[in-house]
Amino acid sequence: MTLQDFPSTFKAAVITKAGSPVEIQTRELKPPGEGEVLIKVKASGICHSDMLTRFDVYGAGLPRTPGHEIVGTIVAIGPKVDKKFEMGALVGVGWTGGYCGQCDRCRRGFQSSCRFLQITGVHFDGGHAEYVTVSEQGIALMPEGIDPVKAAPLLCAGITVFNSLRNVKEASPGDVVAVAGIGGLGHLAIQFAAKSGFKTVVISSSESKRELATKLGGTIFIDTSKSDPAAQLQKLGGAKVILITAPDAKLASSLVTGLGFRGTMLVLAAITDPMPVNSVHLLANAAQVRGWPSGAAIDSEETVAFAQLSGVEAMVEKFKLEEYEEGFKRMEENKVRFRGVVVFE
Repeated sequence: MTLQDFPSTFKAAVITKAGSPVEIQTRELKPPGEGEVLIKVKASGICHSDMLTRFDVYGAGLPRTPGHEIVGTIVAIGPKVDKKFEMGALVGVGWTGGYCGQCDRCRRGFQSSCRFLQITGVHFDGGHAEYVTVSEQGIALMPEGIDPVKAAPLLCAGITVFNSLRNVKEASPGDVVAVAGIGGLGHLAIQFAAKSGFKTVVISSSESKRELATKLGGTIFIDTSKSDPAAQLQKLGGAKVILITAPDAKLASSLVTGLGFRGTMLVLAAITDPMPVNSVHLLANAAQVRGWPSGAAIDSEETVAFAQLSGVEAMVEKFKLEEYEEGFKRMEENKVRFRGVVVFE
């Protein structure tokens, strides 16, 4: 296989030193290897988790191109790739870029928690580039007619909220699901919860978010500056699920007592501060606090399919590759509304 019909080089955003801004570099375009495909990128979402690459948190090494919310078309296929991945197909790649398939977690079907997980844009170059080479293990087929720009954020932010919520087995349509925070994760969480048939409660410290919360599908709005959100949730019978979508340890801690019987708090934002938990409330209500590790390629396919069928849509700001630093800064300062996306076409 050759790349004679392709340019010999491509542009990519590259982090060369921990903590430094990206450099837009010209790189050699190489053919994909065994089990790999080459994707021409259409859109690549800017995520808070790009910070992990910028500061080399996993120690995977630099230089590296970040980006793990990728949508593009297959333009070259390496040897021994499954025939379902065809030339020209629109595909997506999320957080889970590859896995061993042999560890205890993989064997139980939890590939996204593989002990040897290969994270897109962390352990190998990601999607903030004109082309990206990925393992077939990380590829999700995108449905016909989907907008690549709107689909990209679904491959991390979207799958995180949708896949975690649908795996709370105690929750049924009609139950109270509370979403804390209306940002990149939160604005999608509200939509997924509402479209899944839950009584969706939106918790925010700003009254100005009420109209947006209602527009996104929230049925009840709780302003934390005016009332105790946990007490308000208990008036509703207690939340079956609370989705923590903002990295606010104090808010998350205060909401634990808002859980109902067999309720689950899903901490989906990366909270680094200590988060005290009222264990008495958890014991009395058989409740729990847990996290959720995104999902595998099949989960990405199902997330995007559900979003397309139900009308869940990411609200995005577009940036050119050369504007990635601007987009990253707006994301870091919580100014982007609500997901930044690098667009190539």
